[in-house]
Amino acid sequence: MAARRILKRDSLDTVALGVDGGAAVVVRDTRSAHGWLRWLAESLARREAAALAALDGQAGTPRLVGFDGHALRRTWLPGVPMHVGQPVTRQYFRRAQRLLFRMHRCGVAHNDLAKEANWICMPGERPAVVDFQLAVVSARRGRWFRLLAREDLRHLLKHKRHYLPEALTRRQRALLARPSLMARLWRMLFKPPYHFVTRRLLGWPERDGAEERQLG
Repeated sequence: MAARRILKRDSLDTVALGVDGGAAVVVRDTRSAHGWLRWLAESLARREAAALAALDGQAGTPRLVGFDGHALRRTWLPGVPMHVGQPVTRQYFRRAQRLLFRMHRCGVAHNDLAKEANWICMPGERPAVVDFQLAVVSARRGRWFRLLAREDLRHLLKHKRHYLPEALTRRQRALLARPSLMARLWRMLFKPPYHFVTRRLLGWPERDGAEERQLG
């Protein structure tokens, strides 16, 4: 692969952009992880590899190029994160919802779509989703999977409420008004320690988003 440009580096991995066979490729390399975190970095990379393999290059998702147990290589998607692109069109959010439904039919729940940086605004009002490290892959799509899929949709609708509130339907507003028990438990019990670990111990800044967790 041609010379790489570092996109971000943190305690879990290094992410770089390079060129392989004339195509832009993103490489997530866990070998740079802190020693006591390498097991976690490799576990997250395996999750991402499994999710991308299940999606098999669905439109709006990266295609898995390769994974050797340490470094994950996937295609690069042109565009900017949601908090930069500021999507305000109905078309973007309609397409984003269809993208979610396609992902779920493939048996993949993203499980980290509250982060605006995981949503990409591509040219032509096209949405994309990246960073599948916390994704859950399930061929059976049982009850737990359906709960996670519901949370994926609810997080998309929260972004829609922020950028285009007038486009929310009555049914979407009702879904937003009824967070699941899992969501309520996350806010009360797990979110505070998660923020302590990520922001205090790992040093990630306040804004969520993998590409912003720079170490300098």
